[in-house]
Amino acid sequence: MKLAIVILNWNGKALLQQFLPSVIAHSKEATIYVADNASTDASVHFIKNTFPSVQLIENTENGGYAKGYNDALKHVEADIFCLLNNDVEVTKNWLQPVVKTFQENPNMAIIQPKLLDFNNKDAFEYAGAAGGFIDKYGYPYCRGRIFNTIENDFGQYNDTADIFWASGACLFIRSHVFNQLNGLDEAFFAHMEEIDLCWRAKNLGYSNGYVGASTIYHVGGATLSNANPKKTFLNFRNSLFALTKNANGHIFMLIFVRMLLDGVAGIKFLVELKPQHTLAIIKAHISYYQHLKLLLKNRKNTKNKIQYYQIPSIVMAYFVNKKTTYSSL
Repeated sequence: MKLAIVILNWNGKALLQQFLPSVIAHSKEATIYVADNASTDASVHFIKNTFPSVQLIENTENGGYAKGYNDALKHVEADIFCLLNNDVEVTKNWLQPVVKTFQENPNMAIIQPKLLDFNNKDAFEYAGAAGGFIDKYGYPYCRGRIFNTIENDFGQYNDTADIFWASGACLFIRSHVFNQLNGLDEAFFAHMEEIDLCWRAKNLGYSNGYVGASTIYHVGGATLSNANPKKTFLNFRNSLFALTKNANGHIFMLIFVRMLLDGVAGIKFLVELKPQHTLAIIKAHISYYQHLKLLLKNRKNTKNKIQYYQIPSIVMAYFVNKKTTYSSL
């Protein structure tokens, strides 16, 4: 299998300087690309002069994660694309188990490795941990992370498993599936577009997997931290986008309940003296309504809508029933 690792970068010279050497050292089987999203720092000059073996793709604008990868991957020929964040440290032999799993499972479209926290290497990392799922209302959670409760890694997820979504911090996808799906949805800009991508793959009958024999370390929030209201806006809005496009059942009742739950989250932010995050949720709902016509058109074009959730409400399980680990659900 021909493998291409594509690292999307925007003003991340310092991150490339820190993390790109590990990717080069441990990825001899792959061709490595940096796709630069019109950085205004010295990223492009740095890549050209420091890492001449790395292929550089220069996007003409900062279209976010979705458009950035869509534009870049038009210039890449490979059987497998690895979409890798620029704040990831990889480990020795991280690619072999993933490639082997693809070879042994021809229906598997997308794979995620084990994501551990770069700053606390005994713990899982928030963005994807050991593979993701969503509840009926579109709230994401992971094996190894539910809301802000993060498990330490004791080998409990050293398996290979079917998952619903793979983290965009490191997502392997067959190139023909990426093209069949017409890539990432650029309306998302950034955050949760990987969940939408994985969901659309599942709706087409493909499977998504987690390979615990492959380990990487992710900083997380290096481009946009959890404290930034813009991240709150994107997460809440894009979750509504993905639900409307892909969920089975009566969509308007589902969205109504989801928005009520978002309202509770907004009140919680107010109580925590974070009014800017409450405002971000309100703005997310307004933006959702502005995009609703297009979302319903996309929904109409999605013919196969699978059963997508294991439990009805991760909010109820976590906050009311106090189930804080995946194994307790």
